[in-house]
Amino acid sequence: MGALWRGWRDVLGRLGFDSAALDAKLLTGHALGLGTLQLATRENDLVDDAAAQRVAELLQRRMTGESVARIIGEREFYGLPFALNAATLEPRPETELLVDLARGVLPAGGHLLDLGTGSGCIPIAILANQPDATGIAVDLSGDALIAAKANAERNGVAERLTLLQGSWFDALAEHRTAPSPLRGEGWGEGFNAGANAESLNPLPAPSGRPLPSGERWDPAQKFNLIVSNPPYITSAVVETLSPEVKDFDPRLALDGGPDGLAPYRIIAAQAKTWLKPGGWLMVEIGYDQGAAVCALFVETNLEDVAVHRDLNGLDRVVVAHHI
Repeated sequence: MGALWRGWRDVLGRLGFDSAALDAKLLTGHALGLGTLQLATRENDLVDDAAAQRVAELLQRRMTGESVARIIGEREFYGLPFALNAATLEPRPETELLVDLARGVLPAGGHLLDLGTGSGCIPIAILANQPDATGIAVDLSGDALIAAKANAERNGVAERLTLLQGSWFDALAEHRTAPSPLRGEGWGEGFNAGANAESLNPLPAPSGRPLPSGERWDPAQKFNLIVSNPPYITSAVVETLSPEVKDFDPRLALDGGPDGLAPYRIIAAQAKTWLKPGGWLMVEIGYDQGAAVCALFVETNLEDVAVHRDLNGLDRVVVAHHI
């Protein structure tokens, strides 16, 4: 077994993969159903031809540039496991800063909105660490919402996260309905993360948890916090990205338009409509977009606009306050 993963380590190393040893170990262990410790303690075990073929198939996918997380179908974020599919970006460590900042401003019992949720990693990480909070997560892709639903269930927040399919804030307007005891918190079309699988195909489908006894739907419902990690790469740059990104990440989640700012313009223009007074807007940005996104937020009369840097010292999150 040790000879098997080391052989693939050497192959990846010759191809220039910086993490050749780790990649080979993780993919070999995944193919054989073994954890890292088990792989280490069974170094001298023999591997049959069928198992060796499974390992080879995964490593050959890695050789094309597909990431280890995408091959395995899972990535950890904020200490939680998140399943991936072809419609979701891989959660990345830099985005954890957005979660940290969000947790610092979301009040007890607060309500948040995530735009372009993908795997659901941002709202799920927030809700998992604030058990009295609730949220709505929006994505244009139904396939992405299927992954988000599975991740909400896996991480124990499905009953507090409603998922809506649609484009940015339009999804809220399209799915808001008249009061009904069968629909969760006034959000009718779409599906709740706790809904059964039948509600996912086709989308949208009516579902949602019942309103608590005596609670009435508030047609003026707004949010304490809006978060988003939108597509922010300029269209022309997408094709120049590494194969791991441009060939395997969903283009819908990468391309931010000719200048990379198209989603931020939409968010800036409408955020105050959906924020409660005192609410916060927080967005992830590209390393060179801090000044431009701040300017968009200032133009819409948001207050306390500021840029926060990640652990690498790069501009990563812009925050703004609706006074």
